[in-house]
Amino acid sequence: MEKIASFQIDHLRLLPGLYVSRKDKFGGTVLTTFDMRFKTPNKEPVIDMPALHTLEHLCATFLRSHKVWADKTVYFGPMGCRTGCYVIFEGDRSSEEMRPLIIEMLDWIAAFKGDIPGAHPQECGNYLEQNLSMAQWEAARYAGVLKQGAKENLHYPA
Repeated sequence: MEKIASFQIDHLRLLPGLYVSRKDKFGGTVLTTFDMRFKTPNKEPVIDMPALHTLEHLCATFLRSHKVWADKTVYFGPMGCRTGCYVIFEGDRSSEEMRPLIIEMLDWIAAFKGDIPGAHPQECGNYLEQNLSMAQWEAARYAGVLKQGAKENLHYPA
């Protein structure tokens, strides 16, 4: 079997950032998958499960409710390694183009107050495993990286 694209990235050189992971064409539509890398792989602690679960609920809610991006959001979900998340948008997109939206989302999460959307037993299969304050800390930290806008945080290492 061929090694998939995400396993071909040198994770020993990968920094937190927003990276185009792949672009797939379905008919006339391009779908762009982004690697939202919150953590430096293999060097810093991963996102704990309750915080990652809360990030999933909040990010998906924000994107699927966004006045511009709701209809262009295909998928949002956590990485199995717990160093970040994947988001897929309709269209041929770049990290530079999507950075303001992701920062807007992270700032919204950092300031979020109230009940976590979808965190009730009839809405989620593991509704009790949530940690809003830690999700907010992770979102604010990652937003700080993206606000710097450094090239090394927007393009995979060569």
